[in-house]
Amino acid sequence: MIDWNTINNEGLLAPTMAKDFPNLPVKKSEGLYYIGMDDRKYLDLTAGIATENTGHRHPKVIAAIKDQVDYLMHGPIGIINYESIIELAKKLRTVLPKPLDCFFFNNSGAEAIEGAVKLARHVTKRPYVVSFIGGFHGRTMGALGLTSSKSKYRKHLPVGGSMTYQIPYAKVDETPQGEDPELYWSDHVEKDFELLFNHQVDPGEVAAVILEPVLGEGGYVVPPKAWLQKIREICDRHNILLIFDEIQTGFGRTGDWFAANRFGVTPDIMAIAKGIASGLPLSATVASRELMEQWEVGSHSTTFGGNPVACAAACATIDVFKEENLIENTRILGEYALEKLENLKENHPAIGSVRGIGLMIGIEIVHPDTGEPNGEGLMNILEKCLEKGVILYLSGNQGEVIRMMPPLTIDRKHLDQGIAILGEAIAEYEQDLKGADN
Repeated sequence: MIDWNTINNEGLLAPTMAKDFPNLPVKKSEGLYYIGMDDRKYLDLTAGIATENTGHRHPKVIAAIKDQVDYLMHGPIGIINYESIIELAKKLRTVLPKPLDCFFFNNSGAEAIEGAVKLARHVTKRPYVVSFIGGFHGRTMGALGLTSSKSKYRKHLPVGGSMTYQIPYAKVDETPQGEDPELYWSDHVEKDFELLFNHQVDPGEVAAVILEPVLGEGGYVVPPKAWLQKIREICDRHNILLIFDEIQTGFGRTGDWFAANRFGVTPDIMAIAKGIASGLPLSATVASRELMEQWEVGSHSTTFGGNPVACAAACATIDVFKEENLIENTRILGEYALEKLENLKENHPAIGSVRGIGLMIGIEIVHPDTGEPNGEGLMNILEKCLEKGVILYLSGNQGEVIRMMPPLTIDRKHLDQGIAILGEAIAEYEQDLKGADN
């Protein structure tokens, strides 16, 4: 029996891996809950960081996994071929925007990003990639050159060799008073690209522009639709490929199958992961068959990518989405949650702003007296929520934004419960501050 009181002092797991919040010892998960070693149930509003969108251990997904294990556990694709990977590709074609219909399956989100950038450079024969300040695309060396949500991810690492440039991401909260956010940020990004192309890199040398259609780790920032449309237009103007990182926004999280569907902007290449297989390691680099056919055989490969068991789980995941109307549920409850949180904000000066789309919701925590981002206060609030049996997570450059990303199977009752407990924790935190001042 593991002694959880001493396990972290034994040096078995790298601290950078195992010291995240809340590092809660659990023995089981079920539906909307983690079950701790003490048998206490914790309402999970993180969905495994937006991964178990069908809830923990959905019966249909578990059945598909067990059935697949009875026949085939490992590929590798290319040496053999198998039914679950073909079936998954067919199912994905029905939910992705056209013409994204050809797939390279990987294990993780970072691998999907690496594949997307490799494909773009291979096809265009151009070296450079443009990403956006605040974006998170992974921590492998190639993906890290695109990531700028926190400088600590780049510390001591020569990511400049990745040949990337970063420009500002649209932040509606920073729109000047009296300006229309759609027009303002559309004009803003046009000027950002003009400055970049005039002074740092010729557009003819840019292979791709990559972005998260909604910032994830960077603070759950939802950009104006016109901003994304303008980027699509600029890419087309210069024959630059547009890559959407839909690792966190995909599979219903924003209230549609993908944010590309929700915003009506289709990229040339998409990276998908997280919610694809309800918790099993799987991702995909997606493009049109026309683009994929230009990727020479053997120029990119994988041993574990597209694992038969993970593909079977992904097939079942898509079926669950359709059978249980999870897209519609996400839209309805996302709007409901935003309204409730906006009402909560009216009574709590520690809440700076509330933003989101679907069940991808960010609650900014600020110092009640100064309005400054307050990562320390956020951690205090998360700890109080945990004590009350609710798990939430953080994001933002200073760790100042609470991420609310529940399983998409959540109902109104459990959403109300989670928001009520969050409200209690914020109220207690504000009271603690007042007590400390007196």
